[in-house]
Amino acid sequence: MNDFINIELQYLALCLSTLFALVNPLGITPIFVAMTDKYSNEEKIKIAKKGIITGSIVLIIFTFLGSIIFQLYGITIEAFQIMGGIIFFRSGLRMLDAKVGRSRTTETEREEFKESDEIAISPIGIPLITGPGAITGVLILSGKMPSDYSLAILLLAVIITMVVFYIILRTGNFLSIKIGLTGMRVIERMMGLILMVIAVQFVINGIETIINRL
Repeated sequence: MNDFINIELQYLALCLSTLFALVNPLGITPIFVAMTDKYSNEEKIKIAKKGIITGSIVLIIFTFLGSIIFQLYGITIEAFQIMGGIIFFRSGLRMLDAKVGRSRTTETEREEFKESDEIAISPIGIPLITGPGAITGVLILSGKMPSDYSLAILLLAVIITMVVFYIILRTGNFLSIKIGLTGMRVIERMMGLILMVIAVQFVINGIETIINRL
């Protein structure tokens, strides 16, 4: 029983550290503040809530679809680990340079987003909050479940990550003033380093499993 609890707690820690590094709330918050600068505080809270709900729904869907995608396309978790590790390493490297790796938008699109009521869904919900890295992350984590009960652990990690993200977005202006842009960038670089370590470990685990099967 104790071994089961320890394994699940380790899996929860892996899920939380991976997801928090991938969604990168401290890196996204300054962008959110800039994109919603013309809105009132009440509207900002509404946009943040809708964006978080959108991102959460996407991650939860891919959490359930993970095993189906692996089976449908005959993809091994090892292959996905190696590929995901490469993607995570690149994202971590960008975070070390204090760059936010997300889908690019043109100046015209950005202006349209500012005038649109759907800004909370796109680009804030997708791909700002939930980008390719976060989606890849839940797919890999869903394939690394140590037991049948681990699905609940992964869902809990997604919910915890998004709740923390929402709190950070709600206090975005306060954080920007108190911590400052430099402070937020320092924390972002630390998360980037953690993400790179996780990425390397994913690649090592994938290669080790493949070698052991030979």
